[in-house]
This record gives sequence, C-alpha cells and structure tokens, in this order.
Amino acid sequence: MKRTATLIAFAATCLASLSAKPVPTILSTDIGSDIDDTWALAHILRSPELDLKMVLTETGEALYRGQVTGKVLEAANRTDVEIALGKDYGVMGDQHRHQGPWVKNYDLASYPGTVHQDGIQAFIDFVKATDGPINVIAIGPPPSLAAALKQAPEIAEKCHFYGMHGSFDLGYGGSPQISAETNVRVDPDAFRTVIAAKWLSKTLTSLDTCGLFYLGGENYHRIWSATDDDLLRSVIENYCVWAPRVPWMECEFFATQSSTLFDDIAVYMAYDGSLLNYEEITFSVTDDGYTLRDPAGPYTAKVAISWKDMEACQDFLTKRLLGN
Repeated sequence: MKRTATLIAFAATCLASLSAKPVPTILSTDIGSDIDDTWALAHILRSPELDLKMVLTETGEALYRGQVTGKVLEAANRTDVEIALGKDYGVMGDQHRHQGPWVKNYDLASYPGTVHQDGIQAFIDFVKATDGPINVIAIGPPPSLAAALKQAPEIAEKCHFYGMHGSFDLGYGGSPQISAETNVRVDPDAFRTVIAAKWLSKTLTSLDTCGLFYLGGENYHRIWSATDDDLLRSVIENYCVWAPRVPWMECEFFATQSSTLFDDIAVYMAYDGSLLNYEEITFSVTDDGYTLRDPAGPYTAKVAISWKDMEACQDFLTKRLLGN
C-alpha cells in the first residue's frame, strides 16, 4: 500500500510539472570525465519541463568539454543550446580524456550554434537578461560558477540551484563511512562560494542518494537497444569508449548496466524529485572536501538524503530517455 501511494503521488507530480511552462535552464558540467554527465545532458534534453539554454564547462580543458557537449547537442538536433567555455586549466592529457576518441575529429568551430569563449561572462549576461526564475543544475566541481558569482553575486537571486555535491551519511557505493565527494573535493573553495550564494533555493543530491543510482536489467537493455535514436546512441557510444579508459574502476559490465548515474538525480530534482526524501541540513566544508553535518556550520541546503522508491525512479528515467 505504501508503494502504491508513493507511485500515485509521483504520477500526480509528473502531470503537474508537465502542464507548467518549461523553465530556462543552465547546466554546469565537467562532461568528458565521468560518463554520467553525458547521461545527464541527454536527460535534460528529454525533459519538457526544462528549457536548456546554455551548457557551462567546468574544470579541465574547456575546449575538450565543449567538443563533447557540442557533438551530443548535434546528435539531439539541439544546436539552439549555447556552449559557454568556462575556466580553462590547459590541455588535458589523453589519459584524462576518457571520451576523447569520440570527439577526435570533431571541430567545435563547426558547431552550428553559439560558442562563447568567455563562458563566465556569457553566463552572467544570460541570467541578467532573462526573466526569472532560472534553473542552474551543477554536476561538476563549480569554479566557473564560483567565478561568475564573485563577479556578479546578485545573479543568484534569480536562480534555483540544484547540485550533485557532498556526502552526509553514506559514502561512495553506500559505504557507512562518508567520502570526500569529488565535486566538492576538487575545489572546496569554489563549492563554498556557490553554496553560500543567495539562490532562490538550494537543493543537493549527495552520495546518500545519487551514489546508489544506476540502470540495469530490462531498463538498461531498452536503452542499449535504441540504436535508431541518435541521442541515446551517442550516449551508449560514449559509454563504450569510456568504459575501457576510465582509471578508477573496472567497467566490464557496460553491455548490461550503466555505471553510477550520480548526475541524473540533480536533473531529476530540478523538475520533480518526489521519489526522494529530503532533509534541511546545516553543514561545514573541510579543506579536503568533506561536507560535515554541523549545527553551527555556515551552509544550509535542502538535501536529498534517502530514497522513497529508487526502483520507480529507474523505471521513470528509462521511459523518459526513450521519449515515452
């Protein structure tokens, strides 16, 4: 009975969100490192509640991340989306270009849409010129976002922030020991700047929820088999390129299930999120990237801390990616 009630409430939330006007959305991403950013970009593109306007690159080589973004957007026939190149940290070596072979011959200069070389200023200009509210979905370390907020802190007041950041009760793989989650650990100061900003709202998915989520079984098989869908084919092509190159895990299961889809939960929260349990958490951020519950801490956010029904969300995401 409890699951039935949860699913009924979830269906009602979906219907309500579909009837609302799509929200202008900006994605902040380190796409091209972990494969889940590519899944998340496809997820946004298949979500009618979200009107993706811009992708802002984060960390690493901005050109490489822009190439992966541009080629995915072309596959989706969404070259209306602007690509904003964020802070650039120099050319990434081949060992860090986990999706590099997929864009080896892709020239970002040929992207039919707009590519902003100064993506931070483009982000600021877009927010200032757009009637709010705007969704900002951050699925990577956020130094470009932080730089924009330092230049124009007032832009946060027009935006809802959804982030994939932190570890409060569970660590990677559901460990009872919390982890220094990567999107915080890479640049704790940038995360501090972003989470301290005066957003309209701040919602995080931490490892407690997003670190448990993946697609397997029939759900994954349906996406793997969608070879006539250009967008999903590009996701699977990237996954097949990424799997033997990723250095932090053995991904021999890529034909039967996804890797952990951390970032998809940040996207899901931006238009629904009703299958998650939330808690308002006050916390501090350590210099080595831990987010610690701390009643006296300087940061507070609404955090997706546990699942109501992860299986229902897995079924839902599959249908959404397939366009059902």
